[in-house]
Amino acid sequence: MMEKIFEKVESYRNFSIEVLSKLIEIKALSPENGGDGESEKAEYVESLLDNLKVKRYDAKDDRVSSGIRPNIVAELEGEEKRRLWIVTHLDVVPEGDISLWESDPFKAVYKDGKVYGRGSEDNGQSLVASIIAAKALIDLELVPKLTLSLAFVSDEETGSKYGIQHLINLGVFRKDDLILVPDAGFPKGDQIEIAEKNILWLKITVLGKQGHASRPDLFKNANRKAMQLLVELDRALHEKFSKRNNLFNPPYSTFEPTKREKNVDNVNTIPGRDVSYIDCRVLPEYKNEEVIEFVKEFVKRNKEDFEIFVDVIQDESSPPTREDSEIVQRLRRAIKVARNIDAKLCGIGGNTCAAFFRKAGLETAVWSTTDGKAHEPNEYAKIDNLIEDAKVFALLPIL
Repeated sequence: MMEKIFEKVESYRNFSIEVLSKLIEIKALSPENGGDGESEKAEYVESLLDNLKVKRYDAKDDRVSSGIRPNIVAELEGEEKRRLWIVTHLDVVPEGDISLWESDPFKAVYKDGKVYGRGSEDNGQSLVASIIAAKALIDLELVPKLTLSLAFVSDEETGSKYGIQHLINLGVFRKDDLILVPDAGFPKGDQIEIAEKNILWLKITVLGKQGHASRPDLFKNANRKAMQLLVELDRALHEKFSKRNNLFNPPYSTFEPTKREKNVDNVNTIPGRDVSYIDCRVLPEYKNEEVIEFVKEFVKRNKEDFEIFVDVIQDESSPPTREDSEIVQRLRRAIKVARNIDAKLCGIGGNTCAAFFRKAGLETAVWSTTDGKAHEPNEYAKIDNLIEDAKVFALLPIL
């Protein structure tokens, strides 16, 4: 039976290239990214779901012309009503600097076994792989042990309010469901992500006094104060939150000063205001509240005669998935059978919608085979990765 499944999946190679190419050419950007949503792409995806039980859970959004953000659930009934979910997303990120692309980011190019274009790897590759996995079972007239449920959701790139969070709030998922989110991965497909670092984004606003750069004795340079504060705070955060966890790479919490807002237009003016941001990826051994309190106390001790404000921009955390959970063990078996790989467990510093499932108490694993080209110029998906992952997806509800 396994060989028949693998052969059937292989037979969809050209179909997969065609579908992935079409998906790339349907621009699906959220309104936050200047787009009109995912409705057109959802209609195309729905047209591919023959012989599956399809239901829509659209979220209202008046910012897009269709008025809705689409969410599709497609099910292949199994021997049990218990469900094995594969969750992928319809939306993509903008192309970024177009001059860095060798081809039109929204015109698919197939070359040397790769399909190039925005959204090819993130998340078109896994979306297509999930469809052909279900298609293989249907065409072979195989009834899986677990019901195979595919979810194609909106808004993953901008917060998931109209996608995963919407579905969770509606009660679409049950406590005994098993969930795979193929939205992060490694080139060999040999690692299963079971944990994500806490995400904490902080905004640091320093207020001084603006004036002529020739008289620093009369004014207070918010730029200098901010730079000094950030360097010292960076050192203090790493010293305070210094635990290590080898599940993650890197195996420690990170605190990166990133964005700085524009202050003054000309060289000869001392800035009276500086706004900087810190991206914190915190090991789950700590709570974000601990970091926030530490930063606020540090600022209070080091503000001198400046006004300094700390604002929380993003605050997300989720518990890890148990190493012995059923989804992890089932996924390990499927990878071993399909690829002869003994997959290791890991954590990541990035963030996927798996965090929302984990907070809701649902067993969730993150896995796929990728070269890590998401959000980059000249993003691509390897068709070999798509096909090999589809074999694993097809085995999951059977083993």
